Amino acid sequence: MEKVIQTLKRRDGEKRIPVLKLEIDYELQTLFDAIEANEQEQIMDCKAKLDILRSEWLRLEA
Repeated sequence: MEKVIQTLKRRDGEKRIPVLKLEIDYELQTLFDAIEANEQEQIMDCKAKLDILRSEWLRLEA
């Protein structure tokens, strides 16, 4: 049963990675726009979201 659960989790992770990459790309674009507009609050928000997304990606890749 444990092997079945691990296999299902791995498949869910494989499906999540492409979506995660798109979310990271979007946040990077938002960060770029915020930097150009010199919007400090949005810059901090984007960095925080990117940190969370990065952690998730590393966890899924492991």
